[in-house]
Formats: sequence, structure tokens, C-alpha cells
Amino acid sequence: MEVSELGEFGLIDRLTTDIKHVNSSTLKGVGDDGAVLQFPPDTDVLVTTDMLLEGVHFDLTYVPLKHLGYKSAVVNFSDIYAMNGHPRQITVSLGVSSRFTVEHLEALYSGIRLACEIYGIDLIGGDTCASRQGLVISIACIGDAPKGRAVYRDGAKDTDLICVSGDLGAAYMGLQLLEREKVASAGKKDFQPAFQGKEYLVERQLKPEARRDVIDALAKADILPTAMIDISDGLSSELMHICKQSHTGCRVYEERIPIDYQTAVMAEELNMNLVTAALNGGEDYELLFTVPLHAHEKIEKIPGVKVIGHITKEDLGCALVTRDGSEMELKAQGWNPLAKKE
Repeated sequence: MEVSELGEFGLIDRLTTDIKHVNSSTLKGVGDDGAVLQFPPDTDVLVTTDMLLEGVHFDLTYVPLKHLGYKSAVVNFSDIYAMNGHPRQITVSLGVSSRFTVEHLEALYSGIRLACEIYGIDLIGGDTCASRQGLVISIACIGDAPKGRAVYRDGAKDTDLICVSGDLGAAYMGLQLLEREKVASAGKKDFQPAFQGKEYLVERQLKPEARRDVIDALAKADILPTAMIDISDGLSSELMHICKQSHTGCRVYEERIPIDYQTAVMAEELNMNLVTAALNGGEDYELLFTVPLHAHEKIEKIPGVKVIGHITKEDLGCALVTRDGSEMELKAQGWNPLAKKE
């Protein structure tokens, strides 16, 4: 069905029918000129927004629309978790070219709504308009944190421990795999991509998850990070954001960086440096955070969290300590959406 057959309001009705709210802070959602929210006075309200453009952030040659919808929502949830908060509501705005049908948009929205269902988020509004260049997705996410418990990027202190959740580099390797198979499929009918044994990498790229479990575990252990950020642009870039805004340096140990076996195998297959991929790959959506030294024993008890280094004084700079004990300057080489294309 052509989108023009339904019109804007008919399309919105079709995509948002039967939405039920699960958060008490949502008083009014889809269906009016604006949403109405009400947060308790003892909470801080957190807001983030993210835009994804076809041809820049995703390639529909190999990205299913349902997966794209899910990922578009989850990456926003991740930003709220990275401030030690919990996401509560999202708005979704779409720019849609004429090649997309109603069924295409239903698939996209099914992924968004699935993410909202799993994470307990209310979809409360948005906008839809025509686009002359493919698909544009813009999502805003609202969340909350207990007053005084939101964590910023500028609170790291000398001797703090640097911690990271999960493993790094898998999403980047998943992207390399998808791009390789896209090239291999050119001009071939009934092409079957070679994903056997690398399913984890593909999932990390197409269907990332936000680390709500880590935020809940930190609260349960009574640990308030001194600084935190999610890893969307690569470990090096994110760590340098923390250090720059906190006016500190850091030391990260190569041997402590968590890397999955499939990531290592794929890096060898592609003749790529494994540590470089882990440091600069991006799109892991893991949490990178710092905690006081005295929290070491508590941190070690949280599953899936690993201490990878420590914060230093600013004049010592930011460095990677290699396996042989030498130091290499950390550089921000992660994803830069405004970089000029060669």
C-alpha cells in the first residue's frame, strides 16, 4: 500500500494503534498536539535525541527494517542508561521517501514497539513527513534518575578505576562481515551469506542491547560511578571524552580489554588488528564508567563488568599499556559522522 493512500494521520493511526502506557510519568501520549508527562519532584529528568540517516548510519541492503527500528530505539535507551537513569518515553519522527510502502513502515515500527515492550518504554508521539533522500529516523528519549544520582562525563578523579561492560569490537566486525557479504552478493541470484559461526557478530551489529542490567546491578551494589558514557563511537573516543571533560589522563591495559572469540577469529580472517577494532570500532553500546578505588571488590562481583585501567593526573596523558609494558598514546579514531568522505 502506498503511504499516500492513508495520508499522514491515517498512517500515524495505523502505526500507533493500541499503544498502552506502562510508566506512571506518562499522562498523555499519542493522539493530541503534544504529550503530557509528570515526574515526581525528587527526580531529575533526562532527555536525549539521536538521528539515523539512510546511507550514513545504515544500509538497507542488509539491515532488515524491523531490526533497524529496534536498534534505533535501543541506542537512545543506552544514552539514558549511560547517565545512570532509566528511559521512560520516546517520540519517533520519520522522513520517508516514496519508495517505502505502508508495510515497510509497519515493519520498522514493529521493531520500535518491540524494543519499547522489552524495556518498558512508552511511545508518546512523533512526526512523519516526506523525504527526498531515503529514510530518516529521529528519536527523542526521556528518562529519569533519582535527584542527585545522574552521572555525567566530567566526574572522573585520579586513581579511579576504569570499567567496561560486555565485550568490545564485535559490532564493528559484524559490520565488516555484512559489508563483505554485500560485495560478494553483487549480481548473484539466491545468494546465501556466509554467517555460519559468526552469528554473534551479526547480532551485535543489527540488534544491539542497552545495558539496563548493569545500571540495576550498580544500584543494588550501592555503587555510584564518578563518570559514565556508552560506547557508540569506540572505546578510545569515549574514554577521551571522559578524560577531557574530567581534566584527567588514563591508563588502559591491552590485556584487560574484553574481546569475544568470534571477534578475534573475524579479525584474523580479515587481517585486521584486533585491539584497534576493539578500541575504535564503535556501536558496542556497552557502558564505560569510572568508580572510586575503594569500590574494587564490589565491582568485581558484578557479572559482565571488567576493570580495564585507571584514571591518572591530566599531565600524564591518555595511553594504552601494551602486553609488553610499553605505552602508546590513545587517539580518538572512532566513528565521526561529520568526517569528509574521500
